[in-house]
Amino acid sequence: MNTNSTRRAALWLLIVPYIGLLWVPFYNFHDPVIFGFPFFYWYQLAWVPITAFLTWIAYRSTRHDD
Repeated sequence: MNTNSTRRAALWLLIVPYIGLLWVPFYNFHDPVIFGFPFFYWYQLAWVPITAFLTWIAYRSTRHDD
């Protein structure tokens, strides 16, 4: 894979959290409950570190090392 296609693929990673959180009926449930948090809340909270990690990957893949 050349550099431009690698960078483009890395930027597509930024769409994953958007899709995962956009469709609310997918995670609009109470069960299963983890540590007292209904699924609706812990699903969204789980996306925080996932999104940070995917953003880091996209950043590292697209930055220019001069």
